Amino acid sequence: MRVLADTHALVWAINSPELLSRAAFDAFKNEEIVASVASLWELSLKSGKKNCLIGDPLPWWRKYITGHGVATLAIRVADVIELSSLAQIHKDPFDRILVAQSLSEGISIVTRDERLARYGVPTIW
Repeated sequence: MRVLADTHALVWAINSPELLSRAAFDAFKNEEIVASVASLWELSLKSGKKNCLIGDPLPWWRKYITGHGVATLAIRVADVIELSSLAQIHKDPFDRILVAQSLSEGISIVTRDERLARYGVPTIW
C-alpha cells in the first residue's frame, strides 16, 4: 500500500523516529512511502526560521529522499483542482495540498495533524 508522508512525519521518520506513533512507525517500515514536492517546498521556505524542521533541506532531501529512491509526487493540475474544492478546515497551504494529493491519488496520509482527517482522507497516526 502506498501512503503519503506529511512533512513532519517524513522528517521525524528519518531524524527522530521516536517521535512517531507506533502506527506511523509501522507505516514507514512496512508501506511504500511517497513524499510530495510540497514537503520540499515547505522545508525550503521554513529553512532558517524558528519552526524549521531541517536547517539545510536540499542536501537532506537529496540524501534521504532522492538517494533512497523514495517516490515523489509532483503537484499536478488534478491536485490543484481537488484543492479548489476543499473546505476551509485547515489554513496551512502545505497541508491542504497534501490533502488534495491524497484525495487525487486515493492514498492515506501519515500525519499527526488530526484536522486532516476532517477532509475525509484516511490518516495514519
